[in-house]
Amino acid sequence: MEDKTVIITTLNEAWAAPNTVIDLFLESFRRDALISCALFSSWGYNFVFTDADIMWFRDPFPRFFLDADFQIACDQFSGNSSDVQNRPNGGFNYVKSSKRSIEFYKFWYSSRETYPGYHDQDVLNFIKFDPLIERLGLKMRFLDTAFFGGICEPSKDLNLVCTMHANCCFGLDNKLHDLRIMLEDWKTFLSLPPTLKRSLSMSWRVPQNCSLNSVHQYDSPEKSDQQTLHR
Repeated sequence: MEDKTVIITTLNEAWAAPNTVIDLFLESFRRDALISCALFSSWGYNFVFTDADIMWFRDPFPRFFLDADFQIACDQFSGNSSDVQNRPNGGFNYVKSSKRSIEFYKFWYSSRETYPGYHDQDVLNFIKFDPLIERLGLKMRFLDTAFFGGICEPSKDLNLVCTMHANCCFGLDNKLHDLRIMLEDWKTFLSLPPTLKRSLSMSWRVPQNCSLNSVHQYDSPEKSDQQTLHR
């Protein structure tokens, strides 16, 4: 992009196989991550990091905060974009390159030694309360699930949604099933006449195979490791 913004994702072998997550990710477009993110920021690039199990349905950039250094999607959103009690999900974030964001990523990365065995997302949930964030002057914002939804807390209105994440979902087959349902729902929505789109409060048929009871817990490294594979 002209403003030196790049989009980054990561894959494991299972997600990169034919007819799996990456194909669904790319279809929605047509319609060790911390290190990579820190490098792009230090090189002067703004970046969007997105998990491959996130469907992109609309351009998310108009929904980003213009004055934020670091903004991140949520498993659960409190209604206040500045509330650190929000439960962020590290699978989708937008970062502007600045001295503040570079120092923040260095702090996040080094904090893994303070919380050994925990996943990056869990570490973020610990450090978001740290006084260093305020001293850095970092402006952190949490993205509304009305626009950046997921299985944990689905967007309610397809007229608003930008992205949908197959979070709170364990097992690749379950994830693929619900991702395909998301795409089917989106195609059905797009096929409607404009007046009908605006008048209907159409939402998703998911979760089906995924479970809302699988909300990510932040209480132990053992649970963190178990849930990292297909969250």
